[in-house]
Formats: sequence, structure tokens, C-alpha cells
Amino acid sequence: MDYNKRNDCNKINSMLCMRIYHVPGPQGPTGPTGSVESNPYNLYVQSTAAPDGDGSQARPFQTIDEALALAEPNGIINVLQGMYPITQQISLNIPGLTIKGRAGSLILLQAPIVPFLCNNNNITIDGLTMTSDQPYPVEFIQIGGNGNQILNCHIYGPNQAGDSSTWVVNRGFVTQSNVTNLLVRNNIFHTLRQSAYLNPNSTGTIMDNVVYNTRGYVVDRAVFLFSGNSWGIPENAVDIALLAGTTTGAPYDPLSALEASNSSATISDQR
Repeated sequence: MDYNKRNDCNKINSMLCMRIYHVPGPQGPTGPTGSVESNPYNLYVQSTAAPDGDGSQARPFQTIDEALALAEPNGIINVLQGMYPITQQISLNIPGLTIKGRAGSLILLQAPIVPFLCNNNNITIDGLTMTSDQPYPVEFIQIGGNGNQILNCHIYGPNQAGDSSTWVVNRGFVTQSNVTNLLVRNNIFHTLRQSAYLNPNSTGTIMDNVVYNTRGYVVDRAVFLFSGNSWGIPENAVDIALLAGTTTGAPYDPLSALEASNSSATISDQR
């Protein structure tokens, strides 16, 4: 037999032997099931969860405050479906933090306190629905710091009787003085005394929001770019109010341009 053919036969025979005589040994005992630890950069909250949660998606915390105690800068707290009664202020002081509301989550204010205080930089409140069990003379969000964002939220109060000039002064959000680069975008504000009060020297952009059944945005010597905002029904008493002392010129003048870039806004110019 040719040497190369004989060598090939030996290889084939060796492989056949391995297949025939290779029998697996006995299987050892199964080890304990592992667990998925919570990630401080991506935490979960659900009001109906068990009380011993760790913030993971499988075992979420019950409250936002529990998640804040573990959250890291630039992390996300996912607020899952459920109702979240608020009777004490939630202080957001972790830079870069995002509070992300998921479908079916509802923040229900039940005390005369500001539910969310943003007092650091680059904090985002995204996709939260907020209301209250009765009208309280407070804002739902108070903003301090630089580069914060309110995005895709739905903020509204309970109905109040009579003309809106007599309503309890509840607001969607309020800026502290010297806030810079605030972005408010794609939100809905309604059935509030005011959608927002912008305090002196605060700056930012308010765009693509829908506001109705309020007395509008109140600009008190603040400098904000308004763009792409629209107004629903019932109509606001006024869409944008420019109080005495607010700057003339850009970004508010000419008023015709401000009106045109905001769906024919009704503007009360008190400067």
C-alpha cells in the first residue's frame, strides 16, 4: 500500500476510535443559581414592588428616594408603571442624573411641597406624568444649576372653579435666579395657574411644548428662547407674559416674530 494512503487510513481509524470510545464522565452537581446585582447607573423603581428590592429590573425599589440613595452621577432611574404618592420633597442633587418615567407611571402630589428640586447640573426629568390630589400653591419642578432639562413630561393640576385669575398659584416649573441653559422641550402643561415662572437672570430654551388652560409662561427679567410652542383648548388667558424689567430686543423682539414662531402666541408685554 502506498505510504500516504496508509497514513490517511491510520488517521481515519484514529478518529473513528475516538468517536466510538469517547464516553462522557458522570455529570457533577449543579451549582447555585446566580443573581443579577443592581446597577447604580441604571436603577428601577416600581411602587407596587416588594419592599426588599435592590433596584434591579427584577427587584425594583418602591420609591425614587431609595434609588437616589444608590444612584451614581450620569445614571438613570427608571420609574416604572404605578402611582407614586409624594408627601416629601425629592431632592435631585446628583450631577448628570436622569429620572425616566415609563408608560403608566404617575406622580401624585399630596402635600403643599415642591415635589422635585433640581439643585445640581445636567439633570434630566424625562417622561414623567405629574398631577396633585388638590391644588397646592407650589410648582411641580423647581430648577437650579446649569444644563438641566425637562423633556416629554405631562404636568397638570386638578380643575379649579372660576376665572383662572382667582386660582391657586400652582405651576409646572419655576427657575431659580441665575439658572443657565435650561431646556424645556416636548412637554404638555395644562390646568395650572401658570405653566412656568422664569425668575430674573435665568436663561435657556423653551420649545415644542403644548400649553392650555393656564395663564401662560411668565417671564420676569429672564432670557429664554421660545420656539415651536403651541396652545390648546381651553385657551390660556395669555400665552407668554413679559413682565416689567424684562429685556427688550432679542430674543423677544420683534414681538411679531415671537408670535409667529410660537403658533400665533398671545403675548402680554408689560415692559
